[in-house]
Amino acid sequence: MKNIDNGFFLCMLLLLWCFLHSGISIDPFSQSDSLKTECVMKPPRSSETQGLLQFSRSVEADSDEEWKIDGNGSIREMTQRIQLHQGNIYSFSAWVKLREGNKKKVGVVFRTENGRLVHGGEVRAKQGCWTLLKGGIVPDVSGLVDIFFESDDKEAKISASDVSLKQFSKKEWKLKQDQLIEKIRKSKVRFEVTYQNNTAVKGAVISIEQTKPSFLLGCAMNFRILQSEGYRNWFASRFKITSFTNEMKWYTTEKERGQENYTAADSMLKFAEENGILVRGHTVLWDDPIMQPTWVQEIDDPNDLMNVTLNRINSVMTRYKGKLTGWDVVNENVHWDYFEKMLGANASSSFYNLAFKLDPDLTLFVNEYNTIENRVEVTATPIKVKEKMEEILAYPGNMNIKGAIGAQGHFRPTQPNLAYMRSALDTLGSLGLPIWLTELDMPKCPNQEIYIEEILREAYSHPAVKGIIIFAGPEVSGFDKLTLSDKEFNNTATGDVIDKLLKEWQQPSEIPKIFIKDSENDEKEVSLLHGHYNVNISHTLMKNISTSYSLEVTKEMGHHQVVRVVINA
Repeated sequence: MKNIDNGFFLCMLLLLWCFLHSGISIDPFSQSDSLKTECVMKPPRSSETQGLLQFSRSVEADSDEEWKIDGNGSIREMTQRIQLHQGNIYSFSAWVKLREGNKKKVGVVFRTENGRLVHGGEVRAKQGCWTLLKGGIVPDVSGLVDIFFESDDKEAKISASDVSLKQFSKKEWKLKQDQLIEKIRKSKVRFEVTYQNNTAVKGAVISIEQTKPSFLLGCAMNFRILQSEGYRNWFASRFKITSFTNEMKWYTTEKERGQENYTAADSMLKFAEENGILVRGHTVLWDDPIMQPTWVQEIDDPNDLMNVTLNRINSVMTRYKGKLTGWDVVNENVHWDYFEKMLGANASSSFYNLAFKLDPDLTLFVNEYNTIENRVEVTATPIKVKEKMEEILAYPGNMNIKGAIGAQGHFRPTQPNLAYMRSALDTLGSLGLPIWLTELDMPKCPNQEIYIEEILREAYSHPAVKGIIIFAGPEVSGFDKLTLSDKEFNNTATGDVIDKLLKEWQQPSEIPKIFIKDSENDEKEVSLLHGHYNVNISHTLMKNISTSYSLEVTKEMGHHQVVRVVINA
């Protein structure tokens, strides 16, 4: 079995295979607003007892069932392993704390029989209080696994309590998703129609039509949309939000110093506006050194670089002010640090400050990859992205920024780890800021349509996720990973999935009419997806009773809402 680097992985000291777990079992679908998961003095207890793990009685434990795990530069092999089965989803949880020292990363790692390491989730543990570590694994083959804790400090002294691994079939997982979708994406609305004297209008008929859903599943576009009427028609018939792949980037709009050219971006924006399509800005700057305009890469003088960078921010943000829903201000500034190396450690934060001053009402994103995808590369893990946003918001003058997290979502062509993805979204969501999946794609592979649907449903069922943009298109668009239709605009299997979800995630056009009958207490309740609606009130007999108004159904109004309409007649 593959050796593990000393000091980075701390043995969990296994765990008996059984079907009852002695501690609590955390529901992976617990919402962050209903369960405090950071720095609690004592882990909460639960009535749930099902699980697959139990600590060996040989493990040193305190009286309150706290297990001590110390890094000593070596790995103590486990005496037993856990059998996982392909096709199931395994959700892991444990409460962890440090017995000494400052905040440190603590994560869970699964080691398969062939030595492959699967990072299952991580948190920043603190001394003196407990933090909930969540994550998991979706095995691509059945087999035995070892389970370890990991830390970025080999000397870390970690205590763990209530360690749990729960098994879900995909059917059970989807049922949990659907239950949460009903809770977070819909509200039950009861209509009361009365005269001015507060008596019910018997015989009233209520017609409802959704004009705009709150949650948008969008799609990126590129310059080829300007060259193909078929592409334009295909796009406009489906999507209500977009971003441009390269057309707003600095290396496109200013290929030569001082010679700006926004022709492509302006034309694409015009097409979007004419078709009622919102546009998300991507990107003001990019922190990757090789993604700068060629002439910028040749600048050695920090003062000169600062001048041209400030000019870029002012130029692009002023040009599109009031026309976009948000901006990626400094793209991938967790992975890369070009501007920080050239201009100082606070470069990103200062650029967000300028962007905020230029457009105070605009949503400003930190946009990163390999954050929810669970890749082997762990530069921009959820806790690091969270800390980057906290760093930006802590910069003087930035506290009122309308911040958001962009999780790009470039998934590998294999079964996605949905348990990890959910825990990653939990970590990002703990900031209380909106999350968008901004560049979702996956290389072509068998079962691509199945995997993409699983990822999309996982995002849609998480309360912190407010929208999704996929990097995809018809064959003519050149998107060669997520190709949604052929050259004749006939759907691929993945295209069928996108069309299905677009339909499912907006209110059906044929909402049954509501009839107020005889009883004055007649309650007429309908379940509506959050969004904007036109409501029309008429009467089966009295033609003079007719009124229309706009209604917005939101999560903030509560799961059960009462709409009162007073008729002047």
